[in-house]
Amino acid sequence: MAAFVDRVVVHVSAGNGGHGVASIHREKFKPLGGPDGGNGGNGGDVVLEVDPSVHTLLDFHHRPHQKAGNGRPGEGSNRHGARGADRVLRVPAGTVVSTPDGRVVADLVGAGTRVVLASGGKGGLGNAALANSRRKAPGFALLGEPGEAFDAVIELKSIADVGLVGFPSAGKSSLIAAMSAARPKIADYPFTTLVPNLGVVRAGDTVFTMADVPGLIPGASEGRGLGLEFLRHIERCAVLVHVVDMATMEPGRDPESDIEALQHELAQYRGDLVDRLRVAVLNKVDVPDARDLVDLVREPLEQRGLRVFPVSAATGEGLRELGFALAAAVEEYRAALPEPEPVRVTLTPRAVDDSGFTVERDPDEGSFTVRGVKPERWVRQTDFTNDEAVGFLADRLNRLGVEDALQEAGAQEGDTIVIGDVAFDFVPTLPAGTLSVEESAGLGGRGTDSRIDAPHRVRADERLAAKKARRVPYELSEATYSGTWTDEDLPDGDDDA
Repeated sequence: MAAFVDRVVVHVSAGNGGHGVASIHREKFKPLGGPDGGNGGNGGDVVLEVDPSVHTLLDFHHRPHQKAGNGRPGEGSNRHGARGADRVLRVPAGTVVSTPDGRVVADLVGAGTRVVLASGGKGGLGNAALANSRRKAPGFALLGEPGEAFDAVIELKSIADVGLVGFPSAGKSSLIAAMSAARPKIADYPFTTLVPNLGVVRAGDTVFTMADVPGLIPGASEGRGLGLEFLRHIERCAVLVHVVDMATMEPGRDPESDIEALQHELAQYRGDLVDRLRVAVLNKVDVPDARDLVDLVREPLEQRGLRVFPVSAATGEGLRELGFALAAAVEEYRAALPEPEPVRVTLTPRAVDDSGFTVERDPDEGSFTVRGVKPERWVRQTDFTNDEAVGFLADRLNRLGVEDALQEAGAQEGDTIVIGDVAFDFVPTLPAGTLSVEESAGLGGRGTDSRIDAPHRVRADERLAAKKARRVPYELSEATYSGTWTDEDLPDGDDDA
């Protein structure tokens, strides 16, 4: 069974919003109690939080499906539904979250850092919140919105100041064990290290972290060995150290060829890692034959721009000098880092001509698609089994200007209109002002709308005539105020007024 996991695909699902409820207060001696349906609760979020006590992604390997709680529906007596519980995923520092296509969503560094990975859906409004002067007792409520759901690729990139790379059995794990309190597995066979190891080193007043990865071999960039799989753990390192096995007995290997092969594999994985390879550690100099090779390989390695340190992880020789040299390199890197920029909040005002939606025409299918946050949200919140809710949606879209925009784009009665995942037949709504207040709003019995099944739909010329008709009361009021009434000012049939 795997004990260390540094890359997983997690299926995250935020909670759905709770539905609003349509309820009427009923109590003895209170015949007009009014609407009292409560709102639904918001769905819970899926949140990532950096926890210093977590060092692997093993929990998500066993439980790849993570879902937040759903919001509770509203109830009568103006009782709102409870908010869904958040799902907090605790991850190690250095966790990178991306989409399956490679787009980075979040890079989490620092204990306690939190980011909302998937937002919960909004709860629907109850009929108490939808009541107004025209619709005093709505017979419908809004539905809760679904929460966000997608696949997230979570990778762990260890945060270390110094990274150790080299061939298998070069002594990288022994070096970390000798310079820190870490106790990785050490044995006399290749690929003893199967997972990255991390240790904390103190040199004077400087404290830095050191990490190593499984050994690299020629062809690692093509998938050979284990090192390529874990190279992501040294991407954040300020300094890379090549640990050279000075006591190897393998034919065809020498320190210079080992470094050349290592640089090639690093360049194949990520080119900028080669520039961080600054130090060469000649390990196992406690072996007599290995000590004799130090003077032969020092000059060629220094000509490559590497600082050379002969050490012995077994006896501790040269480790103090190496520790202070690495501490100085780390301090130099930290001093060169730019100052963190202050957090600035940028407020972008909405453009004057921004209607909040767009209308796109599909000439092949002869349909129109309306895109926008508000229209798509309103469609998701609508219960299409309730005629009054459908009429309410039509009124909202009309007030937003969707209907006028469709007509300007060339939409004709009967054309297909797509908003979100729902397709409609375009039928202009009844213009306000031609009928009574209740009829103009399409009101009838609770849960119904007189416009839904009307046998006759208003044409464009009728809408224009209705618009002109609305001006008559205003003109009459002006005539009354001025005291200049004539027969021509009176509407037809009112000559006896």
